[in-house]
Amino acid sequence: MLRRTATAPEITSPGRLAELLGREAYLAEDGLATAAFLALRMGRPLFLEGGAGVGKTELARALASVLDAPLIRLQCYEGLDGSQVLYDWDFARQLLHLKAAEASGVTDAARLEGEVYDRRFLIARPLLRAIETQPCVLLIDEVDRADVEFEAILLEVLSDFAISVPELGTIRAEAPPVVVLTSNRTREVHDALKRRCLYHWLEHPSFEREVEILLRRLPECSRTLAEQVATAAGRLREAGLVKPPGISETLDWTGALLTLGARELDPGLAAATLGALLKHREDHEAVLGNGLLGASR
Repeated sequence: MLRRTATAPEITSPGRLAELLGREAYLAEDGLATAAFLALRMGRPLFLEGGAGVGKTELARALASVLDAPLIRLQCYEGLDGSQVLYDWDFARQLLHLKAAEASGVTDAARLEGEVYDRRFLIARPLLRAIETQPCVLLIDEVDRADVEFEAILLEVLSDFAISVPELGTIRAEAPPVVVLTSNRTREVHDALKRRCLYHWLEHPSFEREVEILLRRLPECSRTLAEQVATAAGRLREAGLVKPPGISETLDWTGALLTLGARELDPGLAAATLGALLKHREDHEAVLGNGLLGASR
């Protein structure tokens, strides 16, 4: 049987959205479901902040699945500029076109200029692709890693969902894409950008929610193992580590344990697979040295 997807108008309440996200194995708490619902209904970008691995990026993927829409991802990093996120011209193809025209005897300069700046030679980068693709979910991931100057580009695009190409004119979205911005708060994002968005802070999940996420995402996992992993993860998040584990790390850790045949959190296997959970040597030493992997709740 084909999976029935939903359109934004059919999502009539935060509870309904939470139900649909749950079908995609994403368990959204009430506040997040409400923020995402309002973003869909109001046509506003959703700005998600929180620690790494708490489910910000995964929400965009789940929304794309719920809406049966393509996910267009813009991964932010230092040095991003307009040609990397808006559009660029395919200079190699333009040059080939000019050479072909010259070989065929075309000498009309105005005609050649018009042809060389035709839409077929324009390379759409993520922001332009999102404007031209309806429907779609645009994920602007880790915006805090980009330069402050990059925020000016986002402000312009997110204000009007339009991009000006001097040679072609203004390209506007027929309908605004669903936009999700994420930040790990490595730096403060300017208030002007946040004002364009609805905001939600994601916390680490509660013990009960983390257990349910593990069981939903990893059906072969026993409840005993899920509870022991969630207990250990919660303990580590309170241990002052360099990088406390998020839900993505607990999923990886549980997957590693299951690969090795674990049904319970055996201390030996837990220590052997710690690299799936913690990514800093100092954290490994602290955890193993202080006996923080105990499975009891």
